[in-house]
Amino acid sequence: MTINGLSADVSSGKGFYSGMVTDLSRFGLRLTDLRLKCDTNQRLSIVVSGQGKNFKILARPCWTKTDSTRKSVGVEIMNASWGWTEFVISLETASADVQRDVAV
Repeated sequence: MTINGLSADVSSGKGFYSGMVTDLSRFGLRLTDLRLKCDTNQRLSIVVSGQGKNFKILARPCWTKTDSTRKSVGVEIMNASWGWTEFVISLETASADVQRDVAV
């Protein structure tokens, strides 16, 4: 699902980079606005922050897209806390409630 207001601090073990989370699910994330030199060829340690919460996630890059100045990366979540799952479920529930209200 599309999301706004979540930042991501990403470490590849070789460097530390900041970006944004623009899509998420229980199993994956889309990270955007990363610097081009961000190494995304290996496992990533990611701290997702927003809405007064922080979540540490271990992820594996699945795809990368670059433009002239920035990089976007899709990652598969390999390990995250139960708190992350609860957070995503709460967003799914809120999204379903909004869609139900619009359909009525």
